[in-house]
Amino acid sequence: MSVALRILDDGAWLSVNDQRRVSVSELWRLHAPEFCDCSLVDFIAEGFTEVSADGRDVAVTTYGKCIACGESGVPGKIPVGYIREGEYRNYDREHVVLEPVETRPTTNQQ
Repeated sequence: MSVALRILDDGAWLSVNDQRRVSVSELWRLHAPEFCDCSLVDFIAEGFTEVSADGRDVAVTTYGKCIACGESGVPGKIPVGYIREGEYRNYDREHVVLEPVETRPTTNQQ
């Protein structure tokens, strides 16, 4: 079963199977030391530019800013959910620290 992932409304929403699931203006806690000098980045997403799925995560490339220090830019591909048995599931972005896909340790997946 395939899952349709699209960016809608000029980068304001991630759509999964034609349902809006992730929006900009969310505050995310990131472990992204390459983005700014804050130990944990309080990142406000301002727009999505791409979406990808790699078998482990559904990730968005987003631009925005750290509300603590004001640094702005693109922290990388941020995982926002995953697909299991053909169904999209959100990560609990309000309560977990997210890490850009590019900087996480890799795991062997079978």
